[in-house]
Amino acid sequence: MSTINYDLNKIKALAFDVDGVLSANVIPMSTEGEPLRTVNIKDGYALHLAARHEIPLAIITGGRTEAVRKRFLALGILPENIYMGSSVKIRDYRDFRDRYGLRDEEILYVGDDIPDIEVMRTCGLPCCPRDAAPEVKSVARYISHKEGGYGCGRDIVEQFLKVKGLWMADERAFGW
Repeated sequence: MSTINYDLNKIKALAFDVDGVLSANVIPMSTEGEPLRTVNIKDGYALHLAARHEIPLAIITGGRTEAVRKRFLALGILPENIYMGSSVKIRDYRDFRDRYGLRDEEILYVGDDIPDIEVMRTCGLPCCPRDAAPEVKSVARYISHKEGGYGCGRDIVEQFLKVKGLWMADERAFGW
């Protein structure tokens, strides 16, 4: 298992793409043509714990399905921080950053494909799953040992929370 080589104490907010990061990069389609996504329960737990500790979290995705919004709302991510149908992700990244008064070096972003590169080049700590596109890996400062949708989110959030002293720190760790 690798560790993030960055001063995680500088990080104040976390932002994530969905497809290929928090869900597997293969998406089955329903008979109605709706994309169906997988979710990783351990990724969800880590995001929920970060939300319970009031860490600013953002979802920036090109996807538009209501199921994705419901998933992240249920984990405690604020509705205004769930950017659906994000065609130019840097715009939504900047909105999130500016709303919280953050500097780029205080934000960790996890992406896996070409539309994420502009944000990854801007944020302080660009991360990606093990199965990210080669172009993304070339700009990432941390490449998780886990694939997207298979624990990449948990790997990154857990390392962040441990450095902050928030992993299993109190009763919030033991409930939903």
